[in-house]
Amino acid sequence: MNAALSPGIDVHPSREVACRALAREIADRVRAKPALVLGFPTGDSPIPLYRELARLHREEGLSFARVRGFNLDEYVGLSAGDPRAFRAWMQRQLFDAVDFAPGNAQLPRGDGDAELETRRYAAALAAAGGIDLQLLGIGRNGHIGFNEPGSARDSRTRVVELAPETRADAAQLFGGLANVPQRAITLGIADILDARAIRVLAFGAGKAQIVRRMLEGEIGPACPASFLRGHRDLRLVLDEPAAAGLRR
Repeated sequence: MNAALSPGIDVHPSREVACRALAREIADRVRAKPALVLGFPTGDSPIPLYRELARLHREEGLSFARVRGFNLDEYVGLSAGDPRAFRAWMQRQLFDAVDFAPGNAQLPRGDGDAELETRRYAAALAAAGGIDLQLLGIGRNGHIGFNEPGSARDSRTRVVELAPETRADAAQLFGGLANVPQRAITLGIADILDARAIRVLAFGAGKAQIVRRMLEGEIGPACPASFLRGHRDLRLVLDEPAAAGLRR
């Protein structure tokens, strides 16, 4: 790897240990800046992190009352009340477990005029002053948010067509592939790179190949996560199986 593009890499013995460490960093940032702007992902990877943040709120008094949150994405065609929507998922996994003010939790709306919603969401993020700390997972095809392979580095908040493997990964949740939405609203890669700090979570042997490709492969749209390399404050938070393919 080019040393100038090398991110920080934290390898932990398990995803639970990794998430506890990252939760402590988030807690320190929130205490230093109570109105912190956090970028939230969904998926399996952040679940232990959100549980640990809920524990810190419950047992140590960590307050999210002034924190502002912006989620990466939402399926087009789902209302906020649909249990399969990311809004409902975030309520279950984090927002209902802490003192997050409802008006401070921003997600794209999947129902209504999707193109209009992308403009509204981009304006809301700009009004908040941008993201202080962006949390990310990484898809097995290298997507971040729903920026699928082929996404440009300068892409902004927009409506996207979901890749076949992304829809296949969601098939169980929707009761079959035919029921999975074909489009989503996502923050763009440029929006993600504008964050002042980025932390990428990847756990399990199934992520080892894409983690290596992200860090050691060619930077370009074939692996959107590769665009993160060179960000001024990027760290990968991995467990040992996810890091197993790295050369160093």
